[in-house]
Amino acid sequence: MVEEDDDKIIWGAKAIGQEIDRTERQTFHLLERGLLPATKVGDQWTSTRRRLRRMFGGEEAA
Repeated sequence: MVEEDDDKIIWGAKAIGQEIDRTERQTFHLLERGLLPATKVGDQWTSTRRRLRRMFGGEEAA
């Protein structure tokens, strides 16, 4: 089931970390190494809940 918030953009390493239950530092490390499905916009990382959940197995790929 797709929830409305799944497509909401999550801004910043701290917010992404909260979504995946990691510290901001751990998340930044993963982001910088390209290990998370995220995009850098200016100086901030962005992703969506859907992309993160797919990576961590919380949602089956469509």
